[in-house]
Amino acid sequence: MSTSKLIRGYEVVIGLENHVQLSTQSKIFSGSSTAFGAAPNTQASPVDLALPGTLPVLNRAAVERAIRFGLAVGAKVAPLSIFARKNYFYPDLPKGYQISQFEIPVVQGGAVEFFVGDVKHKVNLTRAHLEEDAGKSLHEDYHGQSGIDLNRAGTPLLEIVSEPDMRSAAEAVEYAKTLHALVMWLGICDGNMQEGSFRCDVNVSVRKPGNPYGTRREIKNLNSFRFLVDAVNYEVNWQIDEIEDGRKIQQATILYNPDTGETRAMRSKEDSADYRYFPDPDLPPLVIAPEWVERVKGEMPELPGVMAARFESVDGLPAYDATMMTQSLATARYYEAAKAAGATPKLAANWIMGEVSRRLNAEGREIDAAPVGPELLAKLIGRITDGTIANNSAKKVFEALWSGEGTDVDAVIDAKDLRPSNDTGAIEAILDEVLAANQKSVDEYRAGKDKAFNALVGQAMKATKGKANPALVNELLKKKLG
Repeated sequence: MSTSKLIRGYEVVIGLENHVQLSTQSKIFSGSSTAFGAAPNTQASPVDLALPGTLPVLNRAAVERAIRFGLAVGAKVAPLSIFARKNYFYPDLPKGYQISQFEIPVVQGGAVEFFVGDVKHKVNLTRAHLEEDAGKSLHEDYHGQSGIDLNRAGTPLLEIVSEPDMRSAAEAVEYAKTLHALVMWLGICDGNMQEGSFRCDVNVSVRKPGNPYGTRREIKNLNSFRFLVDAVNYEVNWQIDEIEDGRKIQQATILYNPDTGETRAMRSKEDSADYRYFPDPDLPPLVIAPEWVERVKGEMPELPGVMAARFESVDGLPAYDATMMTQSLATARYYEAAKAAGATPKLAANWIMGEVSRRLNAEGREIDAAPVGPELLAKLIGRITDGTIANNSAKKVFEALWSGEGTDVDAVIDAKDLRPSNDTGAIEAILDEVLAANQKSVDEYRAGKDKAFNALVGQAMKATKGKANPALVNELLKKKLG
C-alpha cells in the first residue's frame, strides 16, 4: 500500500513506464545484431527499415523473456496478443510507424512489491508489451547538423506500465530500482542504464486530496535513479507553482536537464487516438500455448520474493532483512555463500546491510567485486561469535581487509593487537570502578530493568578501550550484581 505525504497541501500521483531492452542477440523482427557500440548504421537491415518486399519475423527469444517477466510479477500471460502499428513521424523512425502492442498486450496485470525504508509498498502493473525501439538522433560533432543512427531500430523492448500508485519520488525510485533488479535477476535485460538498456518515463500530476487526478506531464528517458528523484521533485513543485498562480497544467511530454535541474516541455502530449493504431497486417497474432508457459516457468530461477520468504522461514530473518538480501541476485549469492561458510544468518545480513553496503556505495562498486568476499566475512563474523573480538574491533579488521592491509582475519587481529584480554583480576577491578560510578544503573538493574545491564557492560568495555573479552565481562558483571 502507498502512503500519501502531502507536499504543500497537494497529493503527488506518479506512474512509470519502463522501457526494458531484452537481452536477445538479434532484433525483434530481424536477424540484425543488438550489440552496443557498433559504427552508426552498420546494424540496420532492410527489415528494420521496412524496405519494399521485406517482412518482419518475430524473435521467439524476445517472447520467452516477456513470458518470464509476466510469471515473475504474477501477471496473466495472454494466450493470444496482437501487434499493432503506432503511427507517427520522427526522423529516427525509419518506417514512419513503430510495431508495438496496443489493445491486447502479451502481459496483463501483475504487481511489484518493495520497501521504502522499512515500510512495504505494492505497485500494480497495467501491462507489459513487446515493441521495437526506434533509432537515435545524434546532435554532436555534426557541424550544426543532426545525424541519424539506425542501429537501435528494431531492438526488442518490453515496455512495463504501472498504475499511478506511487505518491512520492522516494516510492518511484524504489519501485524503479526493484524493477531494474528483477529484470537482471531474470536474465532478460543487462540493466545498463548508460547504454539505454533500462529507461524510465515518469508520469507526474498533483491534486488536492480527494479530488480527481490532475493533468499529467510525462518526463521522458530518465537513465539515472538520481535524475529520476531530482526530476520528479522539480516537476511536482513546478506544477504546484503553476496551479497556485492560477494557471492550468497542459498535458505535455517533457525532458529533464540534469545540468540545470529543471524540466522543460518538448511537445504537447499525444493520446492513443493520435497514433492511429491498427493491427500490423504483416504479423499474425502471437499465440502462446500453455505448454510454452509451463516450460519457461520450469526454467526460471528462484524468484526474489520466494527466496526472501525462505530466508524468513528457514534463516529467521526479519522481512526487511530478507528483502534486502534479495535486492539483487549478486547480493543473494553473497549472503548464501557467507552462510555456507559458517556465518550466522542474522549477523551476515547485518554486516551486508551495514559495513559492506557502506563501502560499496562509497566506492561505486557492485557486491560481486567487493574486496572482502563472503568467505572472509564469514570468518570475521565467526571471530565475533566465538568471543575472539568485539564488534568494534571487528570493524577495524574489516576496514583493514577491505583496504588490502591483510588477507587473513586472524593475522590482522594479531597485527593490530585486537585480541581481548582475559585477565580476570584486571577486569574485576575495572568492573568495581564502573559499578561504584554508576549506582543508578545498578539500582535499575536490580529493579528488573535489563537495559541497565547493557549500559554497565558498555561502560566496562569503554573503560577497557574494547580490550576486554565481552563474554568474560558479562559473566563477571552478573556475578558482581548477584
